[in-house]
Amino acid sequence: MSTHTAVLLISCPDRAGIVAAVAAWVTDTGGNIVHAEQHTDASDAMFFQRVEFTHDGSQSLANLSTQFESIAQRFGMTYSLRELPWRPRTAILSSKAVHCLADMLTRSKYGDLGLDVQAVISNHDDHRELVEAFNYRFVHVPVVGNEATARTEQEKSVDALLEQLDVELIILARYMLILPPWFAKKWSGRMINIHHSFLPAFIGANPYRQAHDRGVKIIGATAHYVTSDLDEGPILEQDVARVSHRDDVSDLTSRGRDLETVVLARAVRAHVEHRVLVWNNRTVVFG
Repeated sequence: MSTHTAVLLISCPDRAGIVAAVAAWVTDTGGNIVHAEQHTDASDAMFFQRVEFTHDGSQSLANLSTQFESIAQRFGMTYSLRELPWRPRTAILSSKAVHCLADMLTRSKYGDLGLDVQAVISNHDDHRELVEAFNYRFVHVPVVGNEATARTEQEKSVDALLEQLDVELIILARYMLILPPWFAKKWSGRMINIHHSFLPAFIGANPYRQAHDRGVKIIGATAHYVTSDLDEGPILEQDVARVSHRDDVSDLTSRGRDLETVVLARAVRAHVEHRVLVWNNRTVVFG
């Protein structure tokens, strides 16, 4: 008999009995817990849990979710029940910088992330040959003209394409156009951005120039969910590297590229493996 794997993600007010109730439910449905993690946020009195379990597949996830509803109501839970492995229909948005795009294409093509890449969308035509060499679709959606209406039309075109592709995940691999609030809200929780600084420092454009001018001794990269507030969405992953007064802007940029690719990959992997819970503007990312 084949086995199936599911992940239950839970957030609720903290109280006694949650772990026992969840474990009993998994057992009662014929499941077997293979991995479980939980976290209690004392400041907000909130409980977070990720439970990975196997089952025989005789019941659909929809049926299992319906059965779990009584426990969720008893404890005031917000929850999701999802399958593993998950290969989300994905669109990658990029501009001229190629390092994050190339890394995502490689990891997707050779199974490291298991993404089902539907298209790479760019406001520049520079990387068509690279994308098509991986046998992925490349779509050039330029901003035609300098007026605000040109940007609005381009944003609507990108949104319509994402709708047509029926994507479940959008990766901004150094996509250097600021997305409008309506766009961010529509794709909330499904769009991950890589920012080339250790947020909340150096928000916006040219963070490596800002870092150099400030004389920092550490540079960083941050992957976060996109919200309508620029570079202020819930943080998924970060990393840093030490620098010195000897490093100019070019040096910082070069060293930062390595951080950006790794941090973005870690964030996307956490999302795809259902290891992320968002609470207010923070995340709980299970290991």
